[in-house]
Amino acid sequence: MQDDAAALLKKRVSAVLNTSSGGCDETAQAKIRAAFDRAGLAQATIKAVTSGEIDAALNEAIAACDVLVLLGGDGTIRAAAERCGAAGIPLIPLPGGTMNMLAKALYGPVGWEQALAATLAEPRLRTVSGGKARGMPFYCAAILGTPTLWADAREAIRRGDLVTAVVRSMTAIRRSGGNRLSYRMGDALTGTAEAVAVICPLVSQSQARDELTLEAAALDPETAAELFRLGMHAMFDDWRHDPSVELAKVRTVTVKGHGSIPVILDGETMKMGRTLTITFDPMAFRAITPADRA
Repeated sequence: MQDDAAALLKKRVSAVLNTSSGGCDETAQAKIRAAFDRAGLAQATIKAVTSGEIDAALNEAIAACDVLVLLGGDGTIRAAAERCGAAGIPLIPLPGGTMNMLAKALYGPVGWEQALAATLAEPRLRTVSGGKARGMPFYCAAILGTPTLWADAREAIRRGDLVTAVVRSMTAIRRSGGNRLSYRMGDALTGTAEAVAVICPLVSQSQARDELTLEAAALDPETAAELFRLGMHAMFDDWRHDPSVELAKVRTVTVKGHGSIPVILDGETMKMGRTLTITFDPMAFRAITPADRA
């Protein structure tokens, strides 16, 4: 697989940079060009675009390349991975956003320059599995239920808008428990919970990266004390050990709510109606990573 990746990089390589993402500044294009030149990839093309131009740029690049290099945030990376998976084009997704969930899972907690240099030095092809929620892909984790409302408060804090953060936190607290979820994990495990998390093999700590299942968890702390205890587990050992958590390894998860279910897919917040089925995708797309990350 290492030889395959190296051979692909000698063909048509296109890089797309989302200049609207926080990790892409005015020096990024020159740095990527220098990295390509050092790796002997003088044939590679680079295009820097804004967020409004990213869809067209991705479509154009994928139609004309054998490998796509992308620098962008979580939403841009997910869009590129979906397109590359459909086209059979390997992807090098570099972290250029805030959370960088998929990029960190593939390359570790490093900056995009280090991730690119290590990948070009010793490339390895790998298949990335994932999940689909109403046709929308995710590759790290989906979180369903009231706790996803805290994402708005988190983003407000990152912007330094503490007043908005307090208001949104209070809204999340008031809504807590107001939309309990009914779930079915596979064919057997059913119940109700405050939230459901669906975790892909790429980031799961309890299964191998090539294991052909999703890890589903129902989280149901009934009191403030239980919620605090769950938080302590999450920080200091493994939240899976908490008695308020039900776990299963499955290929499908169905969740129903009394109202529209808040959902986070790989860091992106959205709503998906009152009923949602998540399915496992064993071959979502192919990535090129350093050999020591495969």
